[in-house]
Amino acid sequence: MLLSAHQRSNVLKAVILDPTSPEDLAFNQQFCPSVKLFAPTTDDAAELAQLLPGASVIVSKRRAVTGELMDLAGESLKLIHLWSGRRDKLDLAAAKTRGLTVSLTTQIGCVAVAEMALTLMLGLSKKVIQAHEAVVEGRYRELGSEPVLTAERRHGFQWMRLPKLFELQGTTLGLIGMGEIASETARFARAFRMNVQYWNRRRLAPEIEAEEHLTYCELPDLLASSDFVSIHTPHTPDTDKLLSAERLAMMKPSAYLINTARGGIIDEVALTEALRSGALAGAGLDVYVYEPTPFDNPLLHLSGVNLMLMPHIGGGSGETRVKQARDSMANLERLATGQPLIEVLVEGGRS
Repeated sequence: MLLSAHQRSNVLKAVILDPTSPEDLAFNQQFCPSVKLFAPTTDDAAELAQLLPGASVIVSKRRAVTGELMDLAGESLKLIHLWSGRRDKLDLAAAKTRGLTVSLTTQIGCVAVAEMALTLMLGLSKKVIQAHEAVVEGRYRELGSEPVLTAERRHGFQWMRLPKLFELQGTTLGLIGMGEIASETARFARAFRMNVQYWNRRRLAPEIEAEEHLTYCELPDLLASSDFVSIHTPHTPDTDKLLSAERLAMMKPSAYLINTARGGIIDEVALTEALRSGALAGAGLDVYVYEPTPFDNPLLHLSGVNLMLMPHIGGGSGETRVKQARDSMANLERLATGQPLIEVLVEGGRS
């Protein structure tokens, strides 16, 4: 969508639907200087209704974008921008009927955590920790092997004879929780040709499941049928030790548990015992009940277990807030300065 020079001469008004502090509003404003940002400070619908008239852009993080809100903005409305990689809370039909453009923002922080989840799955499938240690310590000597000069048709494939390596392709990933991080994890998993199923307290709408290529399962079924179970739910009183000894026992002995959410969602004592006994094939953890996890945590001293333990690095580079605000405000600035928009879901007809 390109604006005329006359349209660009006036500073565009954009309204963030979600309650936003003055400090956060000012932080976001720096990334779209050609736009004037407004946002309610509370969830009060009346406050939001006063802000919307005359808005050229509606921005939403979590608040539902309804046809009613679009109409409150009026004929000035050109763009609905979702601070999200999914469009769950948008009335897409209403946006199309009104000729509005809809764009998204893939959240870099969610991508970073999803990358960590896939890193753990890949590392476990290839026994990366054990393989590295074997190479560094020269354990080939224990197998009676000797170094041989390699060539195109002469090499030492699998010289450490690591058992039970496998590919992610064709395996089933079960996602516990289905927020934005889980969505990004599912997208990565599909690139590896994994089958993806999920459980969430509130099931997604059928059209979102279809768009995201997701299959819904009740939690016991998900645990029993998944090769990898990856946790993506918030840690609340309801989810504390959600993965209890009883639920861990529902998983296949060949399955792996991945946690990039919060440590308290798993019963660490029960997980340690399941790994020690062979009731689970392994686990990949980036989060723990205590962080840093104490050196005497029994998880750290399991032997002969396919285990990857990371120091909670899945959140990204440390500049996530800046990157997410910059990326999320980019289309607002592009609209105001007449540049083509990015991550467009629907191209509207209003100009």
